[in-house]
Amino acid sequence: MFTGIVAAVGKINSVTPLEGGPDAGVRLDVHAGGLPLGDVALGDSIALNGACMTVVAKTADSFTVDVSRESLNCTAGLDAPGEVNLEKALTLNERLGGHLVSGHVDGIGHVHRFEQVGESWLLMVDAPASLARYLAYKGSVVVNGVSLTVNKVGDVDGGVCRFSINLIPHTIEVTTLRHLKVGARVNLEIDLIARYVERMLSLDKPA
Repeated sequence: MFTGIVAAVGKINSVTPLEGGPDAGVRLDVHAGGLPLGDVALGDSIALNGACMTVVAKTADSFTVDVSRESLNCTAGLDAPGEVNLEKALTLNERLGGHLVSGHVDGIGHVHRFEQVGESWLLMVDAPASLARYLAYKGSVVVNGVSLTVNKVGDVDGGVCRFSINLIPHTIEVTTLRHLKVGARVNLEIDLIARYVERMLSLDKPA
């Protein structure tokens, strides 16, 4: 589990195809940036742009993860070198500063608008229609591993759910969201509680 509070911005230094042909995944060598790795052991989880990955090797300032082809098909930003948002798995003695995050990407969104408004930034994202039921005004959503609050949501033509977020200067400064551009693909994870509520409501009521 995670909180969606980015601990550091790291960088994917290299992407190496794994053996197994076109259906195989890749191995990522990631520089940890300011993320302390002293308490990270092999097998621990670290979220990269909101996707939970398992550490298979590490040095003092970098770590390695293997990403399956299925994960590559369902995520954005894990198939090429570049900056990534990092967060270590939640422990029970930490503050839950964001919201409960599983690290499982539910869909890929596309940036519709990203511009500065006053001291903050307006981010508008087009989400797949399949996620529309989980997105609500003042509800939580994860964008590239960052826990955020939905300020506006609505359905638009083409089966798209468009939601808006206000990004404060601190979020822009300490995450990779500052690099977003119109049309960019982003990893989305819907609220964990909303997922379970939808499941319970979908079950047939007992006779």
